[in-house]
Amino acid sequence: MSTRGTIKNGLRKRLAAVSALAMGAALAVAVPATPASAAATARVDNPYVGATAYVNPDWSAKAAAEPGGAAIANTPAFVWMDRIAAITGSSEARGLRAHLDTALAQGANLFQVVIYDLPGRDCAALASNGELGPTELGRYESEYIDPIADILADPAYASLRIVTIIEPDSLPNIVTNAGGTAGSTDACATMKANGNYEKGVGYALHTLGAIPNVYNYIDAAHHGWLGWDSNMSPAAAEFKKAATSEGATVNDVAGFIVNTANYSALKEPNFKVTDSVNGTTVRQSKWVDWNYYVDELSFAQALRTLLVSQGFNSNIGMLIDTARNGWGGSARPTAAGPTTSVDAYVDGGRVDRRIHAGNWCNQSGAGIGERPTAAPEAGIDAYVWAKPPGESDGNSAPVANDEGKGFDRMCDPTYTGNGRNGNSMTGALPNSPLAGHWFSAQFQELVRNAYPPITGGGTGTDTTAPSAPTGLTSSAKTSSSVSLSWTASTDNTAVTGYDIFRAGVKVGSSTTTSYTDTGL
Repeated sequence: MSTRGTIKNGLRKRLAAVSALAMGAALAVAVPATPASAAATARVDNPYVGATAYVNPDWSAKAAAEPGGAAIANTPAFVWMDRIAAITGSSEARGLRAHLDTALAQGANLFQVVIYDLPGRDCAALASNGELGPTELGRYESEYIDPIADILADPAYASLRIVTIIEPDSLPNIVTNAGGTAGSTDACATMKANGNYEKGVGYALHTLGAIPNVYNYIDAAHHGWLGWDSNMSPAAAEFKKAATSEGATVNDVAGFIVNTANYSALKEPNFKVTDSVNGTTVRQSKWVDWNYYVDELSFAQALRTLLVSQGFNSNIGMLIDTARNGWGGSARPTAAGPTTSVDAYVDGGRVDRRIHAGNWCNQSGAGIGERPTAAPEAGIDAYVWAKPPGESDGNSAPVANDEGKGFDRMCDPTYTGNGRNGNSMTGALPNSPLAGHWFSAQFQELVRNAYPPITGGGTGTDTTAPSAPTGLTSSAKTSSSVSLSWTASTDNTAVTGYDIFRAGVKVGSSTTTSYTDTGL
């Protein structure tokens, strides 16, 4: 993907020194911006190919302020519209139109947004319950989807490819957690009975899909949720039902996304689902538990084939959220485990180190995964960061709030009472804030355990921002020019150049430690 998420090391170092110096003409650094065309863009098969994706400055500033965060602070990630108020924004976070305007100012031509406010939202997880009750479909349509559509349809944004993720966890919950299934909940049963998940998804697809530069991707859970035949085939049928309701058609669907806000490994490099140990298939191990898939890439590719067979267009593409599924660090296995038993073989070799694949909240030991990449594998439109690293999955203890978010014991590191994860420990980090709020400890853990590792300028795993240049002096002043010089810090060896700004406008560049600014 041609985005600011693939910045070269030297430019990363320059970004870290952005507030370096100021005296008359200010020495600073910035990402070069390519103006976006005001003309409408032609619809493409894969919106990620050749795209420059928007970097959310709100998230970027938080990431850059963390140890090691400067190395990834310019990575594009999705913006979440998780409540009606998020559309207009607040003093703490910009609204949808402000994000889009900033995208244009950045020179981006790809904007990514999560549509996430269904009635009775996320019925099987209390931490991410939303503001709308299970019967408030009318409010969802008129107060949430319609205002979003009005903004996205503004001709000012016609040059942007706008990628949406439609309602994470909604339809998968209907498949596995409603009405007679092992993980059933009363809330999910209600949503299955009234059909508002399907109606809401259909309305969102139809309304947003009518905008020529919008690309809708439906959330499709992950392999540890739907990877069994008993779940996967019904899920495909459920997706088709929702995608053809409330006026929507399969033409409103650009593709699907897996692993949204989850931790399932992109690839398990040390064993395959077809492996056997002493005559016992790895599918019989406690970790795999008869699943047909052991990682997200194989699951996504197989699900795509199934969805096409169900009537979705043959050119649909899959997205995989890789923001938190790297599982690197010193504990990452490099080979399969011993062949003394199938469990030892799998547990010793799996890179996904969760206690159970059903654990989803602020997972201990997790790491940032693959950086956003366009068309990395057959059938995959992109690896993306749907869940921005550092944003909490949920609070580890009850927190009073006005966001409609409850307390889910799966975010409590001491809880062992959930049958859906075998009554195992949750693996959640302690002291976590409300879902969507900044969680510094989680961010730092994700950076430490990133795979591929987050490297600094040149070699090694330096993720510390360089110190700013010092000693700015001016000399040879005239009425129309000034000569500047400065001292580069010793840890700034990867800096390949400095951009010079006057009154916020770039006026030149220097590859040395001096510059003469003319035309004052």
